Amino acid sequence: MITVDLHCLNLPAGSRILDIGCGSGRHVAAAYALDQAIVVGADPDLGDLRQARGRLCFHDQCGAHGNGCWALSAADITRLPFADGAFDLVICSEVLEHIPDHRRAMAEIVRVLQPGAPLVVSVPRRWPEWICWRLSPAYRRMPGGHVRIYDAHCLVRQVEAHGVRHWRTHFAHGLHTPFWWLKCLLGLERDTLAPVRLYHRFLTWDIMQKPRLTRTLDRWLNPLCGKSVVLYFRKPAAVPTATREPT
Repeated sequence: MITVDLHCLNLPAGSRILDIGCGSGRHVAAAYALDQAIVVGADPDLGDLRQARGRLCFHDQCGAHGNGCWALSAADITRLPFADGAFDLVICSEVLEHIPDHRRAMAEIVRVLQPGAPLVVSVPRRWPEWICWRLSPAYRRMPGGHVRIYDAHCLVRQVEAHGVRHWRTHFAHGLHTPFWWLKCLLGLERDTLAPVRLYHRFLTWDIMQKPRLTRTLDRWLNPLCGKSVVLYFRKPAAVPTATREPT
């Protein structure tokens, strides 16, 4: 389930890409397929990093890569172990809503971004997320769960305050929104209930098979009830320092 549109970024070959909060590695693996990309997945959860490693190793074995290289790091988004301007793209997908000190996290992901390079941030969309919170108090109280609901316009201003400029927005995963409403209504832990089990099976089939009908339906639903809002920013290019001619 890929949230970020990597192809609209027109990244050159050999780009250095960071996926912070990479989880099981869905975006790391997608970025690894780009031409000679150097991809880094970072996450504080070692279990997630093990899953990401398995996914990347599978891509190596089946040749589903762009002849680049990958690495994984157990890193905290509020204290990233990377140099200033180390990456040509930073992806922060479905992460900030989990982070209490989200402003420090924003400062860090901008710090490690090369001047002139893109940053992509996605979070749960406001009104579908609000319904989840209303349907299930347990949804917002889960350990490591969501600590806030974002308004997209406010989030743009908060991220831009750290020195980047917003240039694109889209929505994603319209088919997934009713699934989460269903789980919140029936109980987050009740995965064996027939409606939840069947809907999950449908989503898994859709992700794996990508049939044209459901891809079209997802595109139609995204503007209406897409679960995620995806925001694209760019860090201004560095202004060359004028040199004074010797006298």
